[in-house]
Amino acid sequence: MTFIADQNQELRHKVRNWLSANAPPGWRAAMTGCDQDAFVAAQRHWFAKLVAAGYATPHWPVGWQGGGRGLAEQKIIYEEIARADTPRLILFFVSLYHAASTLLEWASEAQAREHLSGILRGEIWCQGFSEPNAGSDLASLRTRGERRGEIYVVNGQKIWSTMAQYADKCLLLVRTSTGGAKQVGITYLIMDMKSPGIKVRPIRQITGDEEFAEIFLDDVEIPVANRLGGEGEGWAVAQSTLASERGLTLLELASRMRGALWRISSEMARMGRGEDPLILRELGKLRTEIDALVALADDFLKRRIAGEEQVGDASVVKLYYARVLRAYTSLGLRVSGLTGQYYGEFTRGGGQETGNWAVDFMNSYAWSIAGGSDEIQRNIIAERLLDMPREPKIPFPAGMAG
Repeated sequence: MTFIADQNQELRHKVRNWLSANAPPGWRAAMTGCDQDAFVAAQRHWFAKLVAAGYATPHWPVGWQGGGRGLAEQKIIYEEIARADTPRLILFFVSLYHAASTLLEWASEAQAREHLSGILRGEIWCQGFSEPNAGSDLASLRTRGERRGEIYVVNGQKIWSTMAQYADKCLLLVRTSTGGAKQVGITYLIMDMKSPGIKVRPIRQITGDEEFAEIFLDDVEIPVANRLGGEGEGWAVAQSTLASERGLTLLELASRMRGALWRISSEMARMGRGEDPLILRELGKLRTEIDALVALADDFLKRRIAGEEQVGDASVVKLYYARVLRAYTSLGLRVSGLTGQYYGEFTRGGGQETGNWAVDFMNSYAWSIAGGSDEIQRNIIAERLLDMPREPKIPFPAGMAG
C-alpha cells in the first residue's frame, strides 16, 4: 500500500510540474470575448499538448497514448488539471468521452483502430441524438435510416448537437424500424460530417455563444460498415454513450468545481461580504455537497470498473451534479450583486466556471436537460433502483374525458 501511495504521489508531482511548465499562460484573458476561430485554434493547440503528454486519455485502455491508468491515477490527473485551472477541452468533449467509450465497448477492432486513432490526431466528434420532438424522450426519435444494400440512407433533423459546426464525425441515432417497442427500432451509426446532404446550422444562445447546432440530413448515405452494434440495437449502444457523460466526465467536472470554489470566496471579499454569516453558512454547505458529489462519482466508477454497476446508478450522479452545479452558480451570482448580472463577455473554454456568473448560472440549466432531463433521471432511479411501479394512468370519469 505504501508503494502504491508513493507511486501516486510521484505521479501527482509529475503532472503538477508538467502543467506548471505547459499550461497556456493568460488563457482566460485571451479567451474572454474572443471569436470562435481563436477559440478553436486555442483548443486544438492545448489538446495536442495534452495528447502528447498522455494526459488527455488516461481513461483509455493500455495500448493507446496515455491509456491504461487506474482510477486513482486518473483522479490525480483530473484533480491536478482542475487545480491548475487549465482550459476545458470543450471542443473535444464528445471525442474523448462519448465517442471513445462507445467505440471501446461496441466497435470492431478495425473500427476502433480507425476512429480512436483519428481522435488522437485531433478529429472532432459531435452527437446526433436529440431531435425537436425527441429530446428527453429519446426513444421517440424520428430520423429515418433506410437500408439499401450496403448503405443506410438517412433523412431527418437533429438539434442541440454540441460543436457540430466543427465536427468531423457524428454519433448518430436513427430509426430503422417502427414495429414493436420504440427502443427496439433504433440503430447507431457513425456519420462522416463531410458527407453530401448534411447541413449544419449553429444555434445562437442567450449568452451570444453558439455552442450548439442543428443538423439537417437529406438523403445522407452512411455505409453499413459504420454501424455500431446490430441493427435495432442502438438503444443499448446509446446507454454506453450516456453513461460516459455521467461517469468520468462528471468526476472531472466535479473536481473542477471543487477547485473553483475560491471564485466565490474572491467575490465575497470583493463585495465586502467575507464575514457574512449567512453566505459563509451557504458556502460551507456547498463545499460539503461538492465533496459528496466527487465521492458519488468516484463510487460509481469503482462499481462500473468492478462490473457491479446497476441501471440507474449513472442517473444518480448526473441528477446530483445538475443540482450542485445550480447551487454553485446561484451562490456566485448572488454574492456578486448587480455587477454579476452583466454577461456581455465570458471566457470560452472555461466550462461551467467561466468567471462570468450570469453566463455560468444560465448554462447550469443545460445540465437539467442534456443527456436526459432531471425528470427522466428520477423516473429511471425510481423504476430501476428503487423498484417502484410505474404510475398508473387514471381514467377520467364518464363524461369528463378531454
